[in-house]
Amino acid sequence: MTTNSRRTFAIISHPDAGKTTLTEKLLLQGGAIHLAGEVKARGQARRARSDWMKIEQQRGISVTSSVMTFERDGVTFNLLDTPGHEDFSEDTYRTLTAVDSAIMVIDAAKGIEPQTRKLFEVCRLRSVPIITFVNKVDREGRPVFELLDEIADMLALDVSPQMFPVGMGGQFEGILDYATGAVARPEGDSKEFLGKRDADAELPEEFAEEAELAQIGYPEFDLEAYRNGDLTPVYFGSALKNFGVTELIEAIAKYAPPPRPQPAGDDQISPDHDEVTGFIFKVQANMDPNHRDRIAFMRQVSGTFKRGMKLTPSGLGKPIAIHSPILFFAQDREIADTAEAGDIIGIPNHGTLRVGDTLSEHNKLRFTGLPNFAPEILRRVQLKDPTKTKQLRKALDDLSEEGVIQVFYPELGANHIVGVVGQLQLEVLISRLSAEYKVEAALEPAPFATARWVKGDAEALKQFEDFNRANLAKDRDGDIVFMAKSPWDVGYQEEKHPDLKFSATKER
Repeated sequence: MTTNSRRTFAIISHPDAGKTTLTEKLLLQGGAIHLAGEVKARGQARRARSDWMKIEQQRGISVTSSVMTFERDGVTFNLLDTPGHEDFSEDTYRTLTAVDSAIMVIDAAKGIEPQTRKLFEVCRLRSVPIITFVNKVDREGRPVFELLDEIADMLALDVSPQMFPVGMGGQFEGILDYATGAVARPEGDSKEFLGKRDADAELPEEFAEEAELAQIGYPEFDLEAYRNGDLTPVYFGSALKNFGVTELIEAIAKYAPPPRPQPAGDDQISPDHDEVTGFIFKVQANMDPNHRDRIAFMRQVSGTFKRGMKLTPSGLGKPIAIHSPILFFAQDREIADTAEAGDIIGIPNHGTLRVGDTLSEHNKLRFTGLPNFAPEILRRVQLKDPTKTKQLRKALDDLSEEGVIQVFYPELGANHIVGVVGQLQLEVLISRLSAEYKVEAALEPAPFATARWVKGDAEALKQFEDFNRANLAKDRDGDIVFMAKSPWDVGYQEEKHPDLKFSATKER
């Protein structure tokens, strides 16, 4: 298999735009799962297989970014699931550093929503090319031209419609594919797509005119503009009723870029670089609750990985042998013997691998661009049973390694402080402490509003530390963090200590 046959992509959307359903249908089309919505509970309480954690089943949202691999017509697709909830911007940001393209799912009735826009901006930062899928056209939605213009205006992108819905909601009669001129038709009581396509179908007059206008009124698809992130091809469909799903997979196979070079300082490491290299963009603890395993997700950047190979993590400095790498096929773990650039490899480990680590054969390069963000919410952790201090420390270390939270150990005072970017992460934290570590804890307000990493020469640092010990903590790497009571506080300290750098992000 050459790397040209790899497509590593993510799906970005606002919660409830239909991302989970689309993920499931793509896996179904790719043969990775055999029954959509495999029943996890009785009756209608169904959840997609990619959402495996308990809190996700309760809430029905993807809290963790899982990886699903499937093959179709000789192309290997690696689909990275991004958390759809706005509170998981960090985890999502890091997942988007590991993909080569993305599908943006938009609800036909709602258009572009705040979360979609936020995720789109992250893609734009890295020029990740985007294919747009307008979902739920079998329900009442906004006029097609209004949706296309909104994408073009709000995201400053050229739009190139590849399909056109013949009516929406009650008037829905199918979807015209411009490339073939065929219309995919709804069938049966459920009005879903079961494979019936009318070649050269006569469209009702009002729709025929609109479809033609859309085709000539917007730019033609241009591969180079799409791959540069300047143009998005737009597909219409209904993930639930199977409309547009096949066309979407075919578009990714045909247009989405194969693995792209990754930045390592001033260099770009391309997929044909002569050694195996990769970076860890996510760590997931306790995927299997019976074994306290942790899986580090590595995006392979170059070379051909072979099982049992020794790679050196930049954070460790000494090589580790990777005996049981995992490639992901929904929830079924399969041991992989080889992997190529673009693939995602799960590496079981006991805490040696961390987010941001570069793995390579010769330990000569470092991939860049995976930041930690300063937390916007800080809380003190209050143990209900004081004898469990050790378990708590272990749990917080685990979860901070995963990127769910950041943990700070104050220089004075015993309580650990956790920092998060969004409120939901706190709920996930308490839920997972209890479920996975049997630690019951509560969170109480911390007297701090934000945190900044402090860097500078040893003498200036020591002077700063002596005066501000009550407001200092160390992160889990032992780096010094200034815990600020207000943004004003940060400004004041910056003025007072011009030779120190107070930073809101930290390269990992």
